Amino acid sequence: MRTALLLLAAVVLCAVFILPALWMLLGSFRPSAQILSSLSPLSWHSLFPESFSWDNYSSLLLGRGFGRSLVNSAIVCLASVAIGLVMSLMAAYALAVLEFRGRGIAFAFVIVGFMVPFEAVAIPLSDLFTQWGLANTYLGLILPGIGNGLAIFNLRQFFLGIPKSYREAAMLDGASEPRILLGIYAPISVPALINTSLLIFLGQWSSYLWPLLLVSKTDMQVAPVALANTFGEHGVDYGQNFAGAILLSLVPAMMMLILQRFFASGASSSGEK
Repeated sequence: MRTALLLLAAVVLCAVFILPALWMLLGSFRPSAQILSSLSPLSWHSLFPESFSWDNYSSLLLGRGFGRSLVNSAIVCLASVAIGLVMSLMAAYALAVLEFRGRGIAFAFVIVGFMVPFEAVAIPLSDLFTQWGLANTYLGLILPGIGNGLAIFNLRQFFLGIPKSYREAAMLDGASEPRILLGIYAPISVPALINTSLLIFLGQWSSYLWPLLLVSKTDMQVAPVALANTFGEHGVDYGQNFAGAILLSLVPAMMMLILQRFFASGASSSGEK
């Protein structure tokens, strides 16, 4: 009896979380005017539309240029991951493995850096980037995302679990620090590198405030800002808004689904033989 009650409670909780997402998904296939009107009175068609249409997606991608915004977001995210991962890898190796004066202070700055809300520095930073001529450029959108303190912290903590004897043995063989990093630490840390890449990617993919401050040209807008434009001054196109939200959430959802096994293996430690 107790098991049945727990199962029922789990089903109810799942329904509470799933129904809004399902309503948004199905609502993206119906005309915008019918999304709210179908809720009164409540019926089976409040959730499932009588007919399915791709008009919201075609209007959003072609009419509003949301496809271009998705491409902009992809370019910014991929470049941020490529550059940010290299920088985080080198910084984490230095803070975890190398012995130098002031290492603790440097790590403290990293910790404080990702604890300070980005919103607190976004406006003065955007003014500075505008003075440098980086407004409405991919470089301006990419730069704030590559210095990720949380990514450095994540990799440093993983590096601390790797036995120091690996590095000592490599140094006896005459290996340089870059070779040790790329030949020993990086291959061992593949799960942590993937987790770190996801941190950087998701941070840039969902970024809204920074692109809103830095970009004024329509052809340089990223997807979250373009999605917000479906809310007009005199009304809201809920159909296109739902369609854009589905497209925007589809990429990280697929990545998390494919790479979820690395989150479990990321906590595993290497053993010294």
